[in-house]
Amino acid sequence: MRLLSPILQRIIYPALGKTGYFHSRASAAIVTYHGVFPQAYRSTDSFLDNALLSVSSFRSQLKLLKKHYNLISPEYFLRWLKGSEQLPQRALLLTCDDGLLNNLTVMLPVLQEEESQCLFFVTGQSTENRPAMLWYVELYLILMAARGTARKVDCGGIVVREPGANVSARRAEWQRLLRELSRLGVEGRCDVLDRVAESWGLDRSWKQRFLDDPVLRQRFQLLRPSELNQLADAGMTIGAHTMSHPILSAQPVESAQSEIANCRQKLEECTGRAVWALAYPFGNAATVGNRELDLARLAGYDCSFMNVPGDLQSACRFALPRVHVTAEMSLEVYEAHISGYHEEIRRRFAASRSRQSGISA
Repeated sequence: MRLLSPILQRIIYPALGKTGYFHSRASAAIVTYHGVFPQAYRSTDSFLDNALLSVSSFRSQLKLLKKHYNLISPEYFLRWLKGSEQLPQRALLLTCDDGLLNNLTVMLPVLQEEESQCLFFVTGQSTENRPAMLWYVELYLILMAARGTARKVDCGGIVVREPGANVSARRAEWQRLLRELSRLGVEGRCDVLDRVAESWGLDRSWKQRFLDDPVLRQRFQLLRPSELNQLADAGMTIGAHTMSHPILSAQPVESAQSEIANCRQKLEECTGRAVWALAYPFGNAATVGNRELDLARLAGYDCSFMNVPGDLQSACRFALPRVHVTAEMSLEVYEAHISGYHEEIRRRFAASRSRQSGISA
């Protein structure tokens, strides 16, 4: 599939997109965003910023959806889930994860211009009245700032290796540490990040510029209570994204339960509105299992969302599939994904490879 991807993206998908093939075959789907760049932001690492879109890309996608699909509100989706509504043909629900400040300052105005609604999943940190970043983004920024001395830092058995300027090593170290640090509580994670930054010679206020600069703060800072309520008052729906965004499957059951249940409680107290949906952090098979689905059900949510594609109509309501939108998607590639065509091709290719392996064996 990796060898076919350039051909699909540059030749086949654009050709099919021009014929209208994708929306002629599409069924109900959910898409998930992670935010929109401030106009003046300049990316320095494509891996770090791959989940965010430009304003123009986001607007173009919304216009496409409004022209060929039926955008439904989160409340309409909930009524369908409860059996009191029927989904229209080519129904599509917009969601957005993480609760970054740009969801309010950049994304909301575009949604309002296009008269569209979105289900925003935010962490419990947005109920605290202090500027903050997602811990795993902070970790990546620390790895980016490493000066190449090859020093290792041992934080109570968790060893953090300085990757230097090697981009591949940086990404591999970040991915390894995601699970390692997810096993810790919030305070334990913060302690590791602080110790590593200090050991590598970063100034104690190194991250302040990401929270003070008017452009950078829109990219990196999480919503705070007043901003969260502005988003809700504008007609958007608020969902839960756990208290601190760890890999839930890496946590002890008590910690995972607290992350899931406490977030709902905190958000309802902050906004005065019911929180009926949960999006699992990272949301794939490696980070979410049956235990997490049961914890979401026990916490009183009506449904919960993954970040993997699938058939919405037949899915378990506590593992609802979503199409993850990324920055490099052209409009035609975007529609190939939301229509389900890309996933169908991927499955066929995987099945073909499996049969060939069986024959050769």
